[in-house]
Amino acid sequence: MSLQIYINGQFFSKEDAKISVYDHGLLYGDGVFEGLRAYSGKVFRLQQHIDRLYESARAIMLEIPMTMDALSAAVNETVAKNSLQDAYIRLVVTRGSGALGLDPNKTSNPQIIIIADSITLYPAEFYEKGMAIITASTIRNHPAALSPRIKSLNYLNNILAKIEGLQAGCVEALMLNHKGEVAECTGDNIFIVKDGVLKTPPTDAGILEGITRNAVIDLAREHGIPCIETAMTRHDVIVADECFLTGSAAEVIPVVKVDSRSIGDGQVGPISKKLQSAFKKMVRM
Repeated sequence: MSLQIYINGQFFSKEDAKISVYDHGLLYGDGVFEGLRAYSGKVFRLQQHIDRLYESARAIMLEIPMTMDALSAAVNETVAKNSLQDAYIRLVVTRGSGALGLDPNKTSNPQIIIIADSITLYPAEFYEKGMAIITASTIRNHPAALSPRIKSLNYLNNILAKIEGLQAGCVEALMLNHKGEVAECTGDNIFIVKDGVLKTPPTDAGILEGITRNAVIDLAREHGIPCIETAMTRHDVIVADECFLTGSAAEVIPVVKVDSRSIGDGQVGPISKKLQSAFKKMVRM
């Protein structure tokens, strides 16, 4: 059976799901999105994702033509419509179609698109044995130019860093901010462990405040693992005892090498394993 895609209150088969080529989401990356996960048919932290979507939309002066409750119901309906138990959900809101040119006042009819599908972001062995990353030369967008807290459709900054990683034989790359501090990876937040303390960059380091990131911070505190949000440099990652990444698609994935240097003893560490296991239990509750 073909996947059913939600567009503005109607469902279309994957092959028939279309929007205008004049849509400013396509022409200019003018729109916002969220990536969500469903486990056993239930969407994980749906309200937090919806809240963040509306905040992103407000930040770019895009009015979403649905209430939060109605949009949440549409997400759940899309998952159910596709008979998916475990799924990745892409929720997109575009500015809508308009004239050629940047003026958002010449657009109308914002498009609300919901895609629910299966996803395998990284090979299973990476979750067990850890993966290698590099530090990209492409830095995160300057926060005064475009706030990294807006989850917009313009991901070229991340894509360019991703290309660097792929060209170096890595599926992920670490990005620094304009001050040379660690920000995040191209699609995931980063954590390190040093002397038993879990550390992650703060939101003002130029990161997207990840839903999975916040879930892992909650889990660490529940398990008595000290956790702080603090500015970090590439040096801190290199000399860390452990490292792992978090994201809705990635979940919790260990990193054992950065820029060809082993992190700690080059094995997945105990705190990474504990939080990886705790996260798996959390999403199945």
